[in-house]
Amino acid sequence: MENTPLREQILEQIIRKSSLKQKVFDSTFSAMNLLKETLLEVASELDDALEGKLDRRVRLEYRDRGKYEAQLQVANDLLIFQMHTDVFVFHPSHPVWKSPSVQEVRTRAYCGVINIYNFLSDSFKLNRNADEGYLIGRIFINGEGHFFVEGKEQRSLRAEQFGEKDICRDTLIPILEDALHYALDFDPLMPPYEEFKRVTVDQFNTKMDNSKFVTGKRLGYNFDTTDI
Repeated sequence: MENTPLREQILEQIIRKSSLKQKVFDSTFSAMNLLKETLLEVASELDDALEGKLDRRVRLEYRDRGKYEAQLQVANDLLIFQMHTDVFVFHPSHPVWKSPSVQEVRTRAYCGVINIYNFLSDSFKLNRNADEGYLIGRIFINGEGHFFVEGKEQRSLRAEQFGEKDICRDTLIPILEDALHYALDFDPLMPPYEEFKRVTVDQFNTKMDNSKFVTGKRLGYNFDTTDI
């Protein structure tokens, strides 16, 4: 059976898209491994600088959570860095399409992503599975190692500058420091009384280590995303 014109197009798409997405995945995975190394380095430097200045119960600890995740605990805050295993392209209205690099080669807009989440450390310590965390940053990396960042107080490369710099240790450190600074300054607000004036017997009968009382830094309030 001879290939039809449409079959030929399908074959060409498979070859082109699979090669492109594999290249993006490899680049993002390499960036994730570099992030882990940099995170460990930053944690060690902070730990040394804080020697003798903190209560012994206050923890500053890096942990590798597997191939696609890492975490940094600083006192009551937990930052989790999670690499998504899929490859994405952006909505036509996204500012990344305005960057000279993407305008030159459209496939440069295909990116992997490393998400940065902020949780309360007790949420994991006490297995409070219903507690809320917050996406405070995203690092986008394409197949050429170019990157840009979205997130709370992230001052590194924005979408319009995509293609100007490669992901490396020196570009990762400001991203990590911005995320850590934001998380430490992002204090839990006492939830409004009206939100929690009723409780159930089940909530009180459940052990604390599987608490059904939900906790989060902005529980009962909107978490604004207009400033990313």
